[in-house]
Amino acid sequence: MNVPPEPGPPVPSYAGLATRTLAFAVDALVINLVAWLVGAIVALGLSLLTVPDGVRTIIAAVAAGVALLWTAAYFVFFWSGNGQTPGNRLLGITVREARSGEPLRVRRAALRMLALPLSALPLCAGFLTILVDGRRRALHDRIARTVVVYVPARAPAPPRRTPVVAHETHAKV
Repeated sequence: MNVPPEPGPPVPSYAGLATRTLAFAVDALVINLVAWLVGAIVALGLSLLTVPDGVRTIIAAVAAGVALLWTAAYFVFFWSGNGQTPGNRLLGITVREARSGEPLRVRRAALRMLALPLSALPLCAGFLTILVDGRRRALHDRIARTVVVYVPARAPAPPRRTPVVAHETHAKV
């Protein structure tokens, strides 16, 4: 007699290069729009003041550092929250720990963020490993021990039943 196998946890569907690239493009758009908006406000404020060129150079350097911190904080915040940046949510993917499938903790999210440029350094070769890796991991995913998977579709909620209310009808006599 054949016994059906016990249902185990669902096998994750790993996100590919195109989906991940599109999600990253959406995130880059959000990050840059915020940075440009803040930069425009600061530039407007500075245009009202007389600021020496040396101070403007220092302000520009500090602003570049703040922009880098903003970018890193954006990814670490979302990856360590529910695993989804706005771009990931839009494309239906999430970042998870490779072994447990759990959302990332702050330290692992920060490690992934710090390792991300390593995937881009050798002519983006670290991203191309997504095409050949069985779990579609890039170099920074291997370093941080993470995977990017599609969010499983939720079963539709059963329709809500509305109670039937008996109405009294009054006939005119």
